[in-house]
Amino acid sequence: MKIYYYLIIAALVLTSCEQQVSISGTSVSDMEGLMTAIGEAEPGSVITMANGTYKDVQIEFYGEGTEDEPITLRAETAGEVFIEGQSSLHLGGKHLIVDGLYFRNGYSPSGGVIRYQIGEDKTAFHSQVTNCVIEDFTMPNRWQNNRWVEFYGKHNKMDHCYIAGKGNDGATVMVYHSGNKHTRNYHEISHNYFGPRPRKGGPRGETMRIGGSETSMTPGYVTVSNNYFEACNGEVEVISDKTNFNSFRNNIFNKCEGSLVMRHSDYATIDGNIFIGDDDSDFYGGIRLVNSGHTVTNNYLYKIRGEEFRSPLAVMNGIPKSSLNRYMQVHDAVIAFNTWVDCRAPIQIGVGQNVASAGVLPPSEIRSAAPIRTIVADNLIYNSEEDRAPVVNHDDMSGITFAGNVIDNGGARYTQYDALQNGDVNMTKVNEWLYAPTGSTDGILDSVAQYFESDKVETDIFGASRADNNQIGAIVSVSAAEQFKINTDDYGPSWFNPKKEASAPKLHSVAAESGALASALAEASSGDIIDLTGDAYTVNGSLAIDKEITIRSKSSEKAIITFTGGAGEAAFQMHGKGNLKLQNVAIKSKNGQVAFAPLEENMYTTYQLSLADCVVEDFSHVLHATKGSFADSINMTNTLLQNCDNGIVLAAEEKGDYNAEMITINDCTFKGIDQNVIHFFRGGYDESTIGGFLRLDKSTFTECGRKEKSGVLVKTRGIINVHMFDNLFTNNPIRYVAVLWGAKNNNHEGNTVSNSGQIKVEQQQKLELLY
Repeated sequence: MKIYYYLIIAALVLTSCEQQVSISGTSVSDMEGLMTAIGEAEPGSVITMANGTYKDVQIEFYGEGTEDEPITLRAETAGEVFIEGQSSLHLGGKHLIVDGLYFRNGYSPSGGVIRYQIGEDKTAFHSQVTNCVIEDFTMPNRWQNNRWVEFYGKHNKMDHCYIAGKGNDGATVMVYHSGNKHTRNYHEISHNYFGPRPRKGGPRGETMRIGGSETSMTPGYVTVSNNYFEACNGEVEVISDKTNFNSFRNNIFNKCEGSLVMRHSDYATIDGNIFIGDDDSDFYGGIRLVNSGHTVTNNYLYKIRGEEFRSPLAVMNGIPKSSLNRYMQVHDAVIAFNTWVDCRAPIQIGVGQNVASAGVLPPSEIRSAAPIRTIVADNLIYNSEEDRAPVVNHDDMSGITFAGNVIDNGGARYTQYDALQNGDVNMTKVNEWLYAPTGSTDGILDSVAQYFESDKVETDIFGASRADNNQIGAIVSVSAAEQFKINTDDYGPSWFNPKKEASAPKLHSVAAESGALASALAEASSGDIIDLTGDAYTVNGSLAIDKEITIRSKSSEKAIITFTGGAGEAAFQMHGKGNLKLQNVAIKSKNGQVAFAPLEENMYTTYQLSLADCVVEDFSHVLHATKGSFADSINMTNTLLQNCDNGIVLAAEEKGDYNAEMITINDCTFKGIDQNVIHFFRGGYDESTIGGFLRLDKSTFTECGRKEKSGVLVKTRGIINVHMFDNLFTNNPIRYVAVLWGAKNNNHEGNTVSNSGQIKVEQQQKLELLY
């Protein structure tokens, strides 16, 4: 009888549990069911989105969960619930969890893709987004502004997500501090994989921005830790910190053409971060300091080659009595126990000093306030080859206290400033980017300086204790360094692999038949090669380049492509992600069309163009940029450009933006180009936008510029990096070959000018202020 009684009780308990599961666990397969489930959710509810594609859904996930019983919105199978089209997910309430969603093939129609607030008043608190992906979910046009992830409220978290591919204007992740309920927020951003962000060509391309100048005096307490940043190249600031008391710990920045920047922040902690560069770019950045009270410890930087704003360590000058949106003076910072290996000019003090620009800028823009009350101590610089300027003083270093810093300068002694001690450091190569000291022949690494609160740095970058074996630099334990491995699987969702397997390129042989080239191009996959086996091809409509493709002549003789499209039409229409490589091909126009042009609209990301051993003739424009378009790179080698109304026109932007990043022209011939031979333009004064790169080498310009109203042959107004070497300018009826911006990185050498005006250098150029 007793056994029978217990069986009845057990059955009732099981029935009750089954009923509880059916109440709290709800599966939905469409938007109507989802919104009903959200409206009925209670603490502990789990809403499961069935696998499949949800298109054009603006999800408002509001609920009042508890710490012990949150409300969860999850994918049936992580990575198999796709959010596409004009879609978004906005959260409001308390203790919410979002898990396993994949945003792709679309964009948010309003506000963030993921937003911790619904409308203006339903804010999320204690809520988490985890295990999700936002990939290429970018606006159709690059000039349209939005943020992908918008933090509001307090105590919210984003972890183990993959976010990559934002091509349009605006930060990828934005933390707002507008109002008391968003301030002192203690948000956590950790274990995420921030994948490539393409070069944007102007400001407002941060991967992460915390606050704004208008809220820069507010406390944040945001923690950004254990994230992986890869090729985040949107602009000069990968992370822009604009509120106070935030911490950046144990993040990895791998080949990012920008820096971790304390833009308007105070009292930030920057500890244990790794910055990995290489020899393949001079734009990889490190750490830049503005404002007061920062602590920079235990960071390791390898082959960071950026200059000034992108320096391995840039301690900036400020503006006296600066407004909130400009540059406050650096003071009371501590920079200690960091290591730089094979970095270029790693310590730069007074970056941005621009007193020489007083004639073209108002006093409110002159950065003349040198850093003060700042300690630079117990840091290690190791160079395999001599660096002639490991410390750069842009203004006045009297406010900096240097103590205990050591340099092994590739066997050369460094004595310019009393900032570094020369030593002979024994380094072991742990991997291709990590070097750890095993000691020094003179024991100099043990000479740790003592200064206020130096004892608070208790461990090294890999967690080894400094208590019994403290030494200069970020690493005190070789064994701890040897145990450290970068495993990208530790970042982002476990189900997502950001590395796409590249298939072997396929070869397409195309004869000179009507429509054959257009058909082959449409059928080809990205990376394929089209061999032109005939002599002459006629193309009567634009060829769309929306993937990586190589078109080349099969024989040593150039195949001729004659374009017969309508006036103003482009022979090659560049789309986002288009990458065209023309080799040994001649293209000609019949009706004065454009040879190459990006789309007028829907240029959501960058394109690339390369010409080698080619001929371009009889077009109205060789290349004509459109507003919002951006070329990541344009390379021309051994190419003839002749008898065109206009040449390379990259001048469709204003207000700090520009239309291309890297332009390289080598051993080319420009002949009979009437105007705009090269017109590369960046408008407005925005000192933090330091891109735009033109290298013009060993090229010939003959009888060009006869209709050029500006009187300038090579126009580079506002472009920061211009290098003109060993070119020949003959019989060009213009006043100036070029007008270079001497105060910036504009220089020329070895050019021959005959009956073509002159090369003029203006040290200061007056530009329109953007702020």
